[in-house]
Amino acid sequence: RVWINEAHGHFMGNGRVQLLKNIMETGSITKAAKAMEMSYRQAWQMVQDMNERSPKPLVAKMLGGKGGGGAMVTETGEKAIAMFTRIEEETMRYAKKLSKIIKL
Repeated sequence: RVWINEAHGHFMGNGRVQLLKNIMETGSITKAAKAMEMSYRQAWQMVQDMNERSPKPLVAKMLGGKGGGGAMVTETGEKAIAMFTRIEEETMRYAKKLSKIIKL
């Protein structure tokens, strides 16, 4: 698995990326968490942590109203998903290449 860490610890990995993708699909942190069998509180803490550590928020909450509230992945969040996916693909490609070269 690939993890992106920074000075304060874990920033992004497969689980957080999947949470962001679920938010994109559902428009809701609650529904995104449910799809992952995760509590809303845990999902919200993950979103809050990523938003605080990112130069720009990855997820924006939409306040309730007639249609209710929700959440959306920002342009920065979409770029983060794409960046993570590319890093993961390149890392896996490199690991496969090395495993063919290095035989124990």
